[in-house]
Amino acid sequence: MIGISESVMQFLLALIVVGPLAGAVAALLPAPPGLKGKSPDQAVLRHGVTVTGAVLVAAIVLTLGFDHDHPSKMQATTDISWIPALDVRIHLGIDGISLPLLVLTALLTFLCALYSYFKMPKGPSPKAFVALILVLESGTLATFAVLDLLLFFLAFEMVLIPMYFLIARWGGAERTQAAWKFILYTLLGSVVMLLGLLLIGLRAGTFDMVALATDNGSELSTSVQVIAVLAVGLGLAVKTPMWPLHSWLPDAHTAAPTVGSVLLAGVLLKMGTYGFVRILLPIAPEGMETFAPYLAAFAVVGIIYGSLACLALARPGAKGDLKRLIAYSSVGHMGFVLLGISTMSPTGVNGALFANIAHGLITGLLFFLVGALKDRTGTSDLDTLAQGSGAALYGKAPRLGGLLAFGAVASLGLPGLAGFWGEMLALFGAFKPASDLSRPAFLTFMAIAAFGTLLTAAYMLIVVRRVCMGPAPGSAEAASGGASPATGGANSVTGGAGSAPGGTGAAPGAERTPGLADVHGYEFAAWTPLVALTVLAGLWPAALLGLTDPVVQQLLAGGKS
Repeated sequence: MIGISESVMQFLLALIVVGPLAGAVAALLPAPPGLKGKSPDQAVLRHGVTVTGAVLVAAIVLTLGFDHDHPSKMQATTDISWIPALDVRIHLGIDGISLPLLVLTALLTFLCALYSYFKMPKGPSPKAFVALILVLESGTLATFAVLDLLLFFLAFEMVLIPMYFLIARWGGAERTQAAWKFILYTLLGSVVMLLGLLLIGLRAGTFDMVALATDNGSELSTSVQVIAVLAVGLGLAVKTPMWPLHSWLPDAHTAAPTVGSVLLAGVLLKMGTYGFVRILLPIAPEGMETFAPYLAAFAVVGIIYGSLACLALARPGAKGDLKRLIAYSSVGHMGFVLLGISTMSPTGVNGALFANIAHGLITGLLFFLVGALKDRTGTSDLDTLAQGSGAALYGKAPRLGGLLAFGAVASLGLPGLAGFWGEMLALFGAFKPASDLSRPAFLTFMAIAAFGTLLTAAYMLIVVRRVCMGPAPGSAEAASGGASPATGGANSVTGGAGSAPGGTGAAPGAERTPGLADVHGYEFAAWTPLVALTVLAGLWPAALLGLTDPVVQQLLAGGKS
């Protein structure tokens, strides 16, 4: 790694957090400074790519300058008094836990800006769209970089308004209802969380997260810790989302534009689980110990529930939406993250942090792919895709079909890809949880979660078979799938006799297309980093675990090196 002075590191971190906010303001100017395009819309979209690209470069340089030999040490720290009466400070810093999330956020936001430059979602002026994306990025990056409880809350809330408008103004069908559901759930959870954060800060005499973690809750009584974990945990659980507080998520994902779904799944859900690890585990360990079995129980119910919901949506005739299916899969995958956290063991917590990053990469890729498929066919309804112009992708758009199959097998946890390690370590953590937790209970949770991995494989393989390969020969789906409502003919969904060259025999409700284009150049540019990192993390997990493990060990030990 390269040697960078601490002052430069401080500047880079401040730039990463504040830069997108300044870029959002500039995007709303009559003309973004220094950029030209064929039209004002193109200029502002280019501005979004430039700003998010600069933030990504700064994040990469910050990573290169990070002291990887001491990842548990807070680096690039800025500590300025803000509200002296409450000891609230503008305290920024990164360690081995926050750095990967910071880079993931910068990467996904840049890829979304790049994708939107070529495929802008239908809606109002791009000026507001770009400004909202940048405000969303700034809030998410700040959440992972701030080290003060009240600043954490402000950053946590900062992302809600831009995501609400992205869904409400650029979303699809039923977008208004989905946006309101998203904002009401998360705001109500945040109100309760704020009360818990205030309780911690006022009782401990400081809102500084580093000082509180080092203190390891010794200034907080057991009853205060229990109340704080209940209050803060509820707010974090809504954002994660934990069953049964998840019902806003499928609607939000289904209605959101493609880039909104990518950012919601890729980075916003991570804010909740990050809060569990950064705040509750080290600051209120006795409270977490009290609630850990309940958290694990809700986690495994979420794993099974999410998988069964996906199976129900994937079966023929269910009229299941593919975006909705992937949203429900997130409930299950985030259940593994919560299970790992609930073990309160280094193995389980490291697995949770690894699964966080893996989910961001894989699910971000899947939402990109489903968005591209919907753009080509006019629908994300699974029955329509399996019978119409989107069916048998291997023959019609082999690269797109191959990428969808890759995302599916990565999501089901195929060894050698990123999705495998997080879930496996979470299960290992449940096999041997912290000494004060009930091992028989966690062994039961482990067995249930392991069964959930089989269900995950089942629904993902069904999706691949139906969309990428087409319906099974001789099935009722195959018998009814090729009929074109326009001609009444029996166009084959597999591109055989009677099919149009582009496979245009779409089912009722699908937009008829003259052909099914394969992966475009801009899509290849936006998706390749996600594929490469999914493979890299699967083959070289030590690169990520080497960053997180020293920090996890320190946090669980009370912040003492």
